[in-house]
Amino acid sequence: MSQSIINSTIKPFKATAFHNGAFVDVTEQDLLGKWSVVFFYPADFTFVCPTELGDMADHYEKLQGMGVEVYSVSTDTHFTHKAWHASSDTINKITYPMIGDPTGTITRNFGVMIEEDGLALRGTFVINPEGEVKVAEIHDLGIGRSASELVRKIQAAQYVASHDGEVCPAKWQPGEETLAPSIDLVGKI
Repeated sequence: MSQSIINSTIKPFKATAFHNGAFVDVTEQDLLGKWSVVFFYPADFTFVCPTELGDMADHYEKLQGMGVEVYSVSTDTHFTHKAWHASSDTINKITYPMIGDPTGTITRNFGVMIEEDGLALRGTFVINPEGEVKVAEIHDLGIGRSASELVRKIQAAQYVASHDGEVCPAKWQPGEETLAPSIDLVGKI
């Protein structure tokens, strides 16, 4: 990425997802008005990917309770997502939308396409209700992500969004002290 995606507005897209036993259309408009996670992974029927998607499924109820919708995305089709969902106990527990991006439009929009392979890097993006990217994390293919750390980052992003003038320090957890940046804090932390 030559330019930071942070605070940029998500680009238009239209895709089909496998969600709760049906094929549904999803556009960038579906992400507006609530917090969203767009969670890219390389491919269905692989090794690290199901561990990540299963971990996200285990945290999905908590995320929904925080007003967050999750969308997983790979360059596979929605048909492949359905087949994987039907054949894997880990993937079968997923109830969030699994978007197919065979054209790579969404994957390129977020800057995570591996062009020579036609696959996505492991990219995680947290988007606020206005459609702005607030968290962007991109991993190499062999490095799995943690949904519990993602939950903490979303909690911090939501806190900062609703508490003007406050920021969350490293390892901040809900209920802990935040900081109010000022000249008086310079060199004191």
